[in-house]
Amino acid sequence: VQLQASGGGLVQPGGSLKLSCEASRTISGFKSRHWYRQAPGRQRELVASITAGGDTNYADSVKGRFTISRDIRRNTMYLQMNSLKPEDTAVYYCAVDQGTLRHWGQGTLVTVSS
Repeated sequence: VQLQASGGGLVQPGGSLKLSCEASRTISGFKSRHWYRQAPGRQRELVASITAGGDTNYADSVKGRFTISRDIRRNTMYLQMNSLKPEDTAVYYCAVDQGTLRHWGQGTLVTVSS
């Protein structure tokens, strides 16, 4: 399975972006989907997760600002990011759990700057 992330770019503080992550094919037996991010000089951190049942979980730093969702028919997951802050600047990665495997997408860069 290949995951293709897109939607990153340069945005001013307070702005919005929507990231997408499309799977190359239908993923059977998937458990959860995730968005991670890695800022320069920092470890990769979990931003948001959505389970197969649709339950969501967010890092405290993004609660109320980011929303994770997925479109199963399109094999796509999304991360809607609102009220962006400079500290949200990072490379964002999508990941999907399939059984005991975790599939990773390539990163998409989000830069929040005036």
